[in-house]
Amino acid sequence: MRRNYLTAAVVIACLSLASCSSSSTTQPEGDLSPENISSPEGSDEDLEAARIKCLAGTAVSGRALRIVSTVAPITNLVGLIAGDVGPVVKGVVPEGINSHTFEPPPSASAILEQADIIFVNGLKLEDPTLELAKANAPKAVICELGTSSLPESSWLYDFSFPRESGKPNPHLWTNPLSVMQYVTTIRDVLVLADPSNIDKYEANYVAVSKMVMNLDAAMKLSTETVPANDRKLLTYHDAYAYFALRYEYEVIGAIQPQSFEEPSPRDIAALIDQVKAKKVKAVFGSEVFPSPVLEQIGKEAGVRYIDVLRDDDLPGEPGDADHSWAGLMKFNYITIVEALGGDATALRAVSVDIKVSDKANYPQ
Repeated sequence: MRRNYLTAAVVIACLSLASCSSSSTTQPEGDLSPENISSPEGSDEDLEAARIKCLAGTAVSGRALRIVSTVAPITNLVGLIAGDVGPVVKGVVPEGINSHTFEPPPSASAILEQADIIFVNGLKLEDPTLELAKANAPKAVICELGTSSLPESSWLYDFSFPRESGKPNPHLWTNPLSVMQYVTTIRDVLVLADPSNIDKYEANYVAVSKMVMNLDAAMKLSTETVPANDRKLLTYHDAYAYFALRYEYEVIGAIQPQSFEEPSPRDIAALIDQVKAKKVKAVFGSEVFPSPVLEQIGKEAGVRYIDVLRDDDLPGEPGDADHSWAGLMKFNYITIVEALGGDATALRAVSVDIKVSDKANYPQ
């Protein structure tokens, strides 16, 4: 596959064509297998509109780029592509909180209004923050990474995110293929705003891409060691729909209903029966949000209760190599595979230290 460097001119030309999409860029040769090229399964008008909004900026000169992001996994991906080139990257959603219900404080307005670029996940994850950004940063490029990566026909709905609510499951970052689309878009947006540093952004992108796909390959190998009948997930939070689709796991339920409150006694009884009937080997709780209900289900169903999974709270401390999207996914993948009786040796061998500085600011 021939390697293309995206230039500002190419992006601008792309914007002039209604049918143009991110497929005009290719991934680094040797880093990705052909089936993993960053290309959505389909397209629709909203997807195209979201992509165009991401690439609607112009070059910023005379100072460093000012970038704002939302949840920590996205902040890290932006921070790694930016590296030490110069952009100032600030997260606005603190780690360890419920990002679905987070209401940004008034101080967030000042951060947002100074931004040149604002990266959000989209798919209705951070609606209050998104609305605040639209109101306070009218000149900023607001890029919804999830909404610009996945056509509506591929959005997933489930227990915590029923279709009638109108809010799809937004946790695309549990699937490395979606993350490849995220980092491709992040690179393209940064190149458009700062074309003089295209080589540095591209080098960081290559390093991140290789890590993402190494993690995906290791997860495939590790999953093969888990018997297919044992790949069943009951979790505290409904964060693993896209993970399950990628690696052929079955999500049998989540403790948090659509309201993000505790489930009813009837729901609990039904889940206990389901765990027993499906012979689930373990139930998974959250390190950040302990769930006595899930622990109760584990005890009454006679299965292990694993309470260390993380949804978007990164391991370690800012500046550590494992305080990263990859560190988060590696930890969760290892936890799931080993709890279900598999061998995570391949995952443990993946290095998440790609020797790129992440200088983003993470609110705690």
